[in-house]
Formats: sequence, structure tokens, C-alpha cells
Amino acid sequence: MNKLLSMIALMLTMMNAWSQSQINGVVLDSQTNLPLVGASIKTDLKQKTTSDLKGVFSISCTDSMQVTVTYVGYHAFRKVVRNCNAKLMVQLKPKKEQLNAVEVNPEPNELESTLLAPNARVSIDSTAINRGTGLFLNDALNTSVPGVTMQSRTSSAGQQINIRGYGNGLGFKGANNNFDGQGSKVYLNGIAITDAEGVTMLDDIDFGSVNKVTVDKGPSGTLYGLAIAGVVNLETQKALKNSSSIGQDVLVGSYGLARATTRLAIGGKKSSLLINYGHQKFDGFMPHTASQKDFVNVIGDFKLSDKQSVTTYFGYANSYDERNGELTAGQYDTLDYSGNTRYIANDAHSAVQTFRAGIGHTYQLFSFLSNTTSIFGSAQKMDNSSAGGWSDKTPLNVGFRSVFNLNFKLSEKVMLKGVVGTEMQKMNTLAMGYSMGTDSTNLEGYNVITALRSIQETSSATASYFAQFSLLLPYQLSVTAGIGVSSMKLRLEDRLWGVNNNSSGSFIPPYYEQSYTNLLSPSVAINKKINNNSSVYAAYSTGYKAPVSSQFYIPVTGEVNQGLKPEKGTQIELGTKGYFLNHKLYYSLAVFNARFSDKMTMLSVQNSDNTATLYTYVQNDGNLNNNGLELLVSYELMDQKDQFFKSVRPFFNLTYSDFKYDGYKYQKIDKISNEVITEDYTGNQVAGVPPLLFNVGVDVVSKLGVFANVNLNYRDAMYYTSDQLNQTDAFSILNAKVGYNYHVKHFDVAIYAGGINLTSSQYYNMVFVNQLPDAYIPASNEANFYGGINLKYNF
Repeated sequence: MNKLLSMIALMLTMMNAWSQSQINGVVLDSQTNLPLVGASIKTDLKQKTTSDLKGVFSISCTDSMQVTVTYVGYHAFRKVVRNCNAKLMVQLKPKKEQLNAVEVNPEPNELESTLLAPNARVSIDSTAINRGTGLFLNDALNTSVPGVTMQSRTSSAGQQINIRGYGNGLGFKGANNNFDGQGSKVYLNGIAITDAEGVTMLDDIDFGSVNKVTVDKGPSGTLYGLAIAGVVNLETQKALKNSSSIGQDVLVGSYGLARATTRLAIGGKKSSLLINYGHQKFDGFMPHTASQKDFVNVIGDFKLSDKQSVTTYFGYANSYDERNGELTAGQYDTLDYSGNTRYIANDAHSAVQTFRAGIGHTYQLFSFLSNTTSIFGSAQKMDNSSAGGWSDKTPLNVGFRSVFNLNFKLSEKVMLKGVVGTEMQKMNTLAMGYSMGTDSTNLEGYNVITALRSIQETSSATASYFAQFSLLLPYQLSVTAGIGVSSMKLRLEDRLWGVNNNSSGSFIPPYYEQSYTNLLSPSVAINKKINNNSSVYAAYSTGYKAPVSSQFYIPVTGEVNQGLKPEKGTQIELGTKGYFLNHKLYYSLAVFNARFSDKMTMLSVQNSDNTATLYTYVQNDGNLNNNGLELLVSYELMDQKDQFFKSVRPFFNLTYSDFKYDGYKYQKIDKISNEVITEDYTGNQVAGVPPLLFNVGVDVVSKLGVFANVNLNYRDAMYYTSDQLNQTDAFSILNAKVGYNYHVKHFDVAIYAGGINLTSSQYYNMVFVNQLPDAYIPASNEANFYGGINLKYNF
């Protein structure tokens, strides 16, 4: 009997071993074909293993089991095994940059790495970008990214990106004024758009060619240098491998909106090239608000070998945007959109021509070490006019960024991953300012340049060095820590010094210099997966913003403003994210406290009798204490490829901001007595930030090729002066779009039409903070429409 039982047990063991045989496989980098050490391999039978030094793994197998392979910094791989005897070849596709992005609508095979990212970074893809016309980044960011607002002075120029409330300064042309973007850094295909002085101008960016946007929210000084508010990475369209096509897109809309894009894409096995040309115009819905732009983009990717690849970018832009100035509150309230007569008289505009280029090289030195180095540069010719006069600028920017990626397997259960690198940038600018007056030969025409007021040559240089490492521990725990050190050097020369100050008793020097060095930005984060579907994290980060060239000296006294320090940002963030209901419901929730200290403001200097103001200058005084909550939810209500509705995906995001001034004082001049008045705004709400924002909508795709979306944007009332005496009205905007995709033989055709502000609400594109009587840049208070057709021929 015992022998019989032993034989039966042996047979059962053999049968079990037969039914659960081993499957062998290897995990490789899809671009370099090098093995990935320590990749996580899991099955739906709760089995786990990791790849060895050669990327090889072996795991128990049964037919029809599901295998999931993940590796930090790579898109996950998921496959149902049909044959346990076949070797499983896994090629993981690396993600861009070294940090993990949180997709607005992440696919299930990407969520493993998403759950390991200890931040509230958000990426939006072409679906979110093209919910509207796809031409204006404002629409996409304001609808899809909680904690971020984007405004613009015209329909497509003068853009500002506000991340978690930073940038709301005090005073006309104060430390953070209304005329450019400061505090955040913007990159396009790895090329720095933000200049070496920390100022971002986006007039010349072709947002119509962008198909992915990634936003880091909060101080990001560890990896990106002087980025006190955050970082925005833009990626353009690229040609697909092993596919070639030519396309023509045409869009027309209300108020003379028109866009034509011609595109050629050539993709081979080891190289790809995309060339597109875009022409865009807009007549404007107000007087003197027309816009015209021409763009050329050339993007190439080349795989030199299994270990080396090169990516290239070349861009040209010619942009011209008219301005009609800011409306007063009275004009806005009475729907008087005629504009500011002083702006219109001076033919106010923003014109820029830009050449921009970059080349990036990636080299897999060893299985545990790779390097990516990008070299970039831009040359621009700008001319602008406003109510104050005319200016010409010719900035020249050059820079590079080099990052080493490291990956070590310390034990069977412990991994160490990290990045070490540097980024440097240099800019030289020649700027000339002119006064304007009446054209005596044409009294009814625009004013003309009448006199030269200034010639300034500025030189700016910035450098950052950084290191950040993540330790992946047992129990699905990871710890990330890093530090960055940054510096900025400024030099300004007055080219008219010999005309205005060349005398023996002059105390005004011909040039000024200042350096800000050893700006340390540490960061630390801890992340814990609490199950296979969700994670929690806590993060601390820091960053700085150095003064710009117009702030570090006092022209009247001829002194360098020695007491002026860089602003500092620190942030504590707690968050959770995950997915439920069989990967259909995705959520991301973050709460944070961001403190921006040593904020810059204006100080007035009086004469000895205290009867007149001699001059003003910038000083550090006060903090912003920003507490906020951000929620993002998307739900795949229907995902049935063979049903009439292939996909129905509602989405919702919400931003709550409780931002307050802390120890914040501001000096201004009384218009009647000419005396200095000091106001203390401590405890007041930070101006320019709505306490509540939310967006809700739905994206629908049908089996027949019909697609549609509807979204509602709500923005709460907000103060636009720090004394809390002036407030906007709340508003909501309803937008919708419907289209049809069709494929026949070699042709792909898309036809669509949409509407913006379908309820004809009054709202604004931008509100000027603390600059009364200037207040509003309005958007159209009427429903406006657009439509287009995209035609592509595939070879």
C-alpha cells in the first residue's frame, strides 16, 4: 500500500511539473539590445522573479498565464503565454528623461512604473492636446493639468505658465511682472527654451506640432537648476519607424483663424526624419489683435549601433502678434473691448524670428551605465512696441546638458538607480530702447521711433550640477534622494555711458556685474506600493530663482544691489495614486505646502525732507505660504474594441489653492501727496490665483471612426491686487468637438468641427496682477467655431 501511495504521489508530482513547466526568457533594452539587470517579472499566478546579469530569467509556466515585465524608466511589457516551450523575448521601450511621468490617461502596462514615481508629475498626450484646435497650449494645460494655469497677452503670444501659485509678485515691472515667464523652465525636445537669465518667451513655439507635454510641479532645483516653480517638457511629433507618409492638415475658424500644416515623415529601421511646415494666422476679435506665424520643424532620429543613437532638431519661426493693450476693469465690465489707445497708437506688437537647433547623443557604455548629452543653441531677432515705446533685442543662447544614468543590482532584492549630470547655458543680448512720437508726415497713422533712449549689452551664464539616486528595497519600498548646486553670473554694460555719463565727477559705472553661487537644492522622497494597484509617497524638494539683469543694480545710484538675494522655494508633498476596477479607474491625489521665501518686491527711497521719491529698487521682503490640493481622475467607462463605442472615457480634475502672503510688505507712492505708503499684506490671499478650479469632460471613440469630446472648465473668482480690493468674477466655459476618422487603402482622413465657449460666457485670457488701471486681456465672449481636415498618404 505504501509503495502504491508513493507511486501515485510521484505521478502527481510529475504531472504537476509537466503542467507547470519553466519558461525561459530575456529582458533587453529595445533601442540598444543590451540586457536589463533586475527587471521584475510577475505572473497572474502570483509568481515573481527578476532578470540576472545577462537579462535572463526563468519562471514556472502554465498555458494562458499572463506575464508582466517592468523596469523603472521603461514602459511595461504584458503578454499572455500560449506556449511554455517557446523562449520569451522581452524588449522594453525606455521612457524619455530619467524620471517617471504620471500619464493623465495611463495605459495598464505603464502603471507599474507610474506607481513607483514619488511625485505628482503629469503628462498629457495628443488626445488631451487636441481636444480643442490643438494650436494653443493654454487650452490643454488649463483643461488637463491640475495645479497649473497658462495665460497669454494675445491669442498666441506673451504666454505665462503659473505652477502652484509662484510668480504672483508686486508692483509694476516688479520682480515677477506680467510681461514674461519666470520661475519655471521649459524644454522642447531636450532643448532649453528658457534663456540663461531664467526668462521664458514662448511666442515662437509651434504648439501645433507638440504631441506630448510633461509638467513637474513645485521646486525642481535638484535636477533642473534654477527652477523654483517647476519644469515643463514639450515633445514634438516624430516619424514612426518603418513607415513613410506625406500629410496636409487644414483648419479654419471664427475671427479669421487659419492653419495649414504640410508634413513629410520618413521612417526606416534605424533612422527616421520628419519635416513639417506650418502657416498660421488669426484676425482677432478685437481691434489690433491680429497674429501671423510661420514654422519649420525638422526632427531626425538615427540609431548608429546597438549602443549609440542620435536625435536632432532644427526649428525656424517667424512670429508677429499685434497687441491692443490691457483693458481697465470698467472697460471689461461694460464689454468695451476697444483696447488701450496708447498701445494702438504705438502699433504695439511682439515680433520674433528664431533659429533653434539641438543634437543629442545617447551611448550605452556598459550594461549598468549610459550617457545622454545634448548640445543646443538659438539665435533670435526681436522687436516689440507698447505704450512705453519700442525695443529691439538680439539674444544668442548656447548650452548643453549631459546626464549619466546608472543602474546597479546590489542584491537579489535591492536595486540602486541614479542620474549624475550637469547643464550649462550662456546668453549674450544687445538691447536698444527708443521713445515714440507722432509721425508728422501721417498724423492719422501710427507713432514712429523718435529718439534712442538706451543701448545695453547683457551677458548671462548659468550652471547646475546634480546627482539623484533611488534605492529600490524589499516590500515594494523605494527611497530617492538627490542634490543640485546652481549658479548664475550677470553682466550689464551701458553702451551709451560715454554719451550720458562721461565726466570726471560721474559716479555711474559703465557696467555692472553680479554672481549668485552655491545655491544648493536638496530633495528626498519615499514611495511605498501598498498593493499591486496603488501607492503612497512623501517628497521634499527645493529650488531657487536668481534676479534678472534689470533687478541686480540701481541705475540712479550706480550701485550693484548687493542685498538682493535669490528667491528660495521649498515644498513638502504627500500623495497617492493608483488604479482600480480592472485598470479602468485611475486617480492621482496630492496635497502640498510650498513656501517661496525672500520674494522680491519694490522699495522707494525718499529725499531728506520726505517730500519726494528719488528712486525705487527691488529688495527681498516676505514669503508666499501656499497650501494646495490636486485631484485627477479618469475612468475607462467602456473599452470594447468590437462594440459600437470602442472607448468612452470621462475625466475630472480639481485644484484647491489656499495661498497666503506671509510677512509681505510693499511700498507705493501716493498719487496725491507723493508720499511713500507701506502696506502689509500678511494673511491676504495671493493675488492672481483662483481658490478653486475644476474641469470635467468625456472623450468618446466609436467603432465607425466617429470621435467626440465635451469638457467644462470652471475658474473661481480671484483677487488681482494684493490688498484684496479688486476681484474677478467666476466663470465657466463649455467646449465640444466631433470628428470622423477614415482609412481607405493608403489614405488616412480625419474631418472634425468644434466649438469654444458654447454658452457665450465672459472670461479672460489673462489678468494683470497689481498693475491698475491695467487689468484684463479678454477672450471672446461669444461662441466661436472651427473645423478642419487632416489628410495623410502612407507609402
